[in-house]
Amino acid sequence: MNYIHRELERKFAEASQFFKAVLVIGARQVGKSTMLKHMAQEQHRTFVTLDNDLDRELAITDPVLFFQTYKPPILIDEIQKAPTLLNQIKIMCDESDERGRFWLTGSQRKKLMERSQETLAGRLGILRLYGLSQREKAGYLNASALDFSMSRLQERQEHMQENDLQKVFQHIWQGGFADIQSASAEMAQAWYQSYIDNYLMADAINDEGIKDVVGFKRLIRACAALVGQLVNYHTLAEAAAISEPTAKKWVGILQDMDVIYLLEPYSNNELQRLVKTPKLYFCDTGLCAYLSRWLTVDTLQSGAANGHYFENYVVMELVKNYAYAPQQALISFYRDDKAKEIDVFVEENGKIHPLEIKMSANPDKKETRKFDVIEKTTLSRGKGGIVCMVQHPFPLNADDLLIPSNLI
Repeated sequence: MNYIHRELERKFAEASQFFKAVLVIGARQVGKSTMLKHMAQEQHRTFVTLDNDLDRELAITDPVLFFQTYKPPILIDEIQKAPTLLNQIKIMCDESDERGRFWLTGSQRKKLMERSQETLAGRLGILRLYGLSQREKAGYLNASALDFSMSRLQERQEHMQENDLQKVFQHIWQGGFADIQSASAEMAQAWYQSYIDNYLMADAINDEGIKDVVGFKRLIRACAALVGQLVNYHTLAEAAAISEPTAKKWVGILQDMDVIYLLEPYSNNELQRLVKTPKLYFCDTGLCAYLSRWLTVDTLQSGAANGHYFENYVVMELVKNYAYAPQQALISFYRDDKAKEIDVFVEENGKIHPLEIKMSANPDKKETRKFDVIEKTTLSRGKGGIVCMVQHPFPLNADDLLIPSNLI
């Protein structure tokens, strides 16, 4: 299988020139070590994975001997399995001014980030990798900045295929794991089942101490059934036959493992009575479809949940775009106690870009009237519009456009 270049490569290369150590986090099998091994091809860089029992035992029991055996510059895969190495990495960073000496990957976000930031403060850069985006699949890397203007969207359109619903749902159903991009439906099912059993469940048991494997599996499937909706811990607990506190804890673990993505609600003192409950999405729509038994593209596209999957797809494309872009943005959604909702707020450079998401080629243009809520505050309003299935960007008014979903 040919290597698919990743948008994060640009950012990682810069980070490796700036920091003494760089950590790439993300879910299992999204391509962290594959990307770094590809980038290290021209270097004499040692590679070791802590999934290997013997190497992991050496790293845990004798970090000094570990680095005598495996000398920097080094790429260490799944560093969270031997966090004691971080103290020795700190010592070795302080002994040398060499940049990019340690390349690390990890698939356990919260605990690993807390430990690494505490131990390697000022020495470590942390980047996140998600599954393949539609841009990466199309080979359109390092696109121009996304600012929702007509000119910039038209520039992006020159590099992308037409916005076709079947192609969009092929991307949604296929997901972003590189291993199954050319797999048949049958082999994709086999791969996802193996992924759940050999990675998700194993990590939940070994790293998180979860003993109720059946309940944890039920919770993951319950999350898939609620994709694109407000998190409801009572519903999740009932579906998994567990307590609400356990459901909340396990949702946090799935978030830490980058299995699910919780989109936080917008918060501002000027806008009263806003909900405080996040919305639940999956980092990989293909995994979500498998968990909900949408086993072919056609059944997913014509199914009752197709709108939720389309929304999940757009939200995660936005998340990936800003994770790899030179300038970061804060992504949230707006919902008040009267159920008035705006699907996405993108906060960037002091402006809010409001976005609605509609799986339609002819959405109701009145949807943009909801954006008036921004005008009632001192917040600065940026360009926005409706992300949908139109073929070309189309202006609705001075601030809003119809935005083809494949240009996000």
